[in-house]
Amino acid sequence: MTRLGNRDDARALISSVQLRAHGAGLSLREPPPEPSSCCGRGCAECVWHSYLDAVDYWQQEALLKLGT
Repeated sequence: MTRLGNRDDARALISSVQLRAHGAGLSLREPPPEPSSCCGRGCAECVWHSYLDAVDYWQQEALLKLGT
């Protein structure tokens, strides 16, 4: 598993996993929503860091359901 670096990485991963699940006839829980409260100042604990961690966890759960 690769560490997500940005929003585009997260979107691509979500799309890929959802496509695999659809192809396998499985439904997954919704991925985490993208944050809307980033101030853009490069905070150490940016909401995007938490979001990318949440997407990573979502992916892990999805892969378990997919049996991979």
